[in-house]
Amino acid sequence: MERKGQALGKIFWGWYVVAGTFVIIGINYGARYCFGVFLKPMCEDLGWSRSVVSVAMSLSVLFYGIGGIFAGRMLDRFAPRWIITAGAVLASLGFFLTRFVISPLQFYLVYGVLVGLGSACLGVVVCNSSVGKWFIKKRGIAIGITTAGVGVGTLIFSPVAGIVVKAFDWQAGFSLLAIVVFVLCTGVSQIIMGRTHPEDYGLLPDGETAQPERADRPSPCPSASHAAAMGSLLGDSRFWTIAVCYFVGVLAEMSVFIHQVAYAEEYGIGRVAAASSLGIIGIASIAGRFFFGWLSDRIDDVKHVAFLGLAIMTAGMGILLFADSIGIFYLYAAVFGFGYGSIGPMIPILMADRFGRKVLGTAYGLVTFFAVGLGGFIGPIFGGLVYDTFGSYLYAWRINVVILTLVTFLILLLKKRDDDAEVL
Repeated sequence: MERKGQALGKIFWGWYVVAGTFVIIGINYGARYCFGVFLKPMCEDLGWSRSVVSVAMSLSVLFYGIGGIFAGRMLDRFAPRWIITAGAVLASLGFFLTRFVISPLQFYLVYGVLVGLGSACLGVVVCNSSVGKWFIKKRGIAIGITTAGVGVGTLIFSPVAGIVVKAFDWQAGFSLLAIVVFVLCTGVSQIIMGRTHPEDYGLLPDGETAQPERADRPSPCPSASHAAAMGSLLGDSRFWTIAVCYFVGVLAEMSVFIHQVAYAEEYGIGRVAAASSLGIIGIASIAGRFFFGWLSDRIDDVKHVAFLGLAIMTAGMGILLFADSIGIFYLYAAVFGFGYGSIGPMIPILMADRFGRKVLGTAYGLVTFFAVGLGGFIGPIFGGLVYDTFGSYLYAWRINVVILTLVTFLILLLKKRDDDAEVL
C-alpha cells in the first residue's frame, strides 16, 4: 500500500524539498554575494570610504551567524515554511530600506542587521537542515544539490545586479533584490516547505518502504529541552572539533574572497581578469558541492570526505602564494574553489552524522554561528589588517596555509557517533 503523502507521481517529497531549498539558497546567497557590485557606486554617491561600506557586509555575516542559532532552534519545533517566510520579509525589508540610507549607521542597521538576520532564516541552517531531516542514505547528494544553489545564485545575480546598477542606479538594484527575495522565497516556501519530518506524514527517510539499514543515531538528549540540547552540544568535543575546523576554513575563504582581486593587481593582473577569478571559484565550487556530497554517501566515515575538501582548499591556498601570472591565478581559483565547495555540504552532513536528525537545526545553527558567523566576520578584517601592517597580502596567505593545514588533520580526530561515553 502506498504511504500517505508520498508525493506527486510517486516522487519522494524530500526531492521537492531539495528543489525548493536549491531555489531559496540561490536567491539568498546570490542577493548577498553581489554586494561588490554596489560598493563603488555607493562610495561615489554617498562620499563614504570603501572600508565604511564594507563594514556593513561584515556585520551582515555576523548577524547571519547569530540569527542562525535561533533559526536552527525554531526549525526543530516548527515547519520551515514560516521561518523562511519571516526571513524573506525581514531580508527584503532590509534590501529595500538600503536605498534610502544617508548615514553609515542607517546602512549598518538595515543591511547589517535586517538583511543579516533575515538571510539566516533563508540560509543553509534552515535549508540544509530541512533537507537533512528527509534523507539518511542519500543525504550527501541531496545536500550537495541544495548547496550548489549558492554558486548558481552568485553566477546569476552578480551580472544582473551589475546591469541594473549601470542602467539605472544602485538604489534600483537594491529595490530589485528586495522584490525578488520577497516574491520568490515566500512563494517557494509556502508551496513546498510546509512539512517537517517524513515520519510525521507516514513516510521514511530517503523514500524507503522499510526501515533503512543505516539507522540514524538519536539526539544527544532526546527527552530534554532545546536549552539542554544546546548545553549538551557545547560540552561535546565533537561539536568543537567541527566548529574550529570550519571557523578556520571560512576565515581563510572570506579573507581571500575580499582581497584576492587587489592582490592580483599588485602583480600586474588586470582588474577584469582578476575579478573573473571569482566566477571560476563559483563554478568550481558548484562542482565541489556535488562531488563532496556524492562522495559522502559512499564513504563509511564522512570525516574523511571533510579531510579531502580541506586538503584541496589548503593546496589551492598554497598555489596562491606563487600566483604571479594570470594562468597560475586561475589555477588557484579552480583548485581553491573546488575545495571550498566542500564547506557547504560537509558541515550539515557532519552534524547530522554525529548528532542525528532530531536536533539538526539546533546543532547546525550553533556551529554556523562559530564557523560562518565569526569566521566570516573576522576573515575580511584579518586580510586588511595584515596588509596594512606588512604592506603585502603574502603574510595573510602564509598564515592561511598554516592554519588550514592544522585543521585539515584536526578533522581526522573527530570522534564517531558511538563514542558518547568518551566525549566530554
